[in-house]
Parts: sequence; structure tokens; C-alpha cells
Amino acid sequence: MTVKTVASAPISAPAPLWFYLRGRRRRVIYVALYELIAIAAATAGLALVAGQSAGHSGVVAVAASAIAIVWNIVFNWAFERWEARQSVKGRSVRRRIAHAIGFEGGLVFILVPLFAWWFQVTLWQALVMDLGLVVFFLCYTFVFNWVFDAVFGLPLSAQQG
Repeated sequence: MTVKTVASAPISAPAPLWFYLRGRRRRVIYVALYELIAIAAATAGLALVAGQSAGHSGVVAVAASAIAIVWNIVFNWAFERWEARQSVKGRSVRRRIAHAIGFEGGLVFILVPLFAWWFQVTLWQALVMDLGLVVFFLCYTFVFNWVFDAVFGLPLSAQQG
């Protein structure tokens, strides 16, 4: 009597988390994590700068977050299309700085009028109020993107071919 043995396939480790984060799924996770942290930071910062309650500042922080989500989707779509056409792949410090400045610069044009209306101040006062947030968010965006890419991997547009 001969006993046949079946060679079992080696069990491989599960795919890294970034493997599952391509395209739309990657963008949704990115935006959700980014905005949750941003709402908490903006609420605290706006309450401090405007001298308003966290509740009052939190409402505008949530509105700003919703605006930022739409801007994030539009800006990152355009940035990744541009990035995919570049001959040099990867995300250098220079490219990350350009990304952060472009993203935050666009938000300034949208959010300063909102802040002026919400806090009932002039556009100039709203801009001055927003400067602290802009500096914070420039640094936050830069660091968040770097950490996000380190944890979840680079998007296809930035990978070496």
C-alpha cells in the first residue's frame, strides 16, 4: 500500500497594508485620517485665535474640513496626473514641499472668506487669524503625507518604473 502525500503550499504572510490601498480606497483612507486630525487641531486653534468657544469654532472647522475634502480630492487628482507625466519618479522633499504649498495655498483662498463671515471680522483679520493655521497645516500636510506614504506605500504615480 502506497500512501501519497500532498505537498502543502507554504503559507505566506498577508500582503502588506499598502497593497490594498490603491486608487479610490487609498484616497478615502488618506482623506479620512487627514481630516479627523485636522478637525481636532483646527477647532483648538480657531478657538484660541478667535477667542471663541470650541463649539463655535468646531462648526467652522467641520465646514472647513468638508471644503478641504473636496479640495483634497480635486488637488490630489490633478497633482497625481501631473506627477505621473514627470520623468523623475518618487517624492523628493522639493516635490513634497510643492504639494503642501499648493494644497494649503488653495485652501487659503477658500477659507479666509468663510472665517471672515463666521467670526464676523474683516478679510484682513481673517487672513491674519488664518496665518497660524496655515503654518501649522503646511507642516502638518508635509509630515502627514510623508508618514502616510511610509506606512501605506507610494501611489502608483510616484513609484519607480
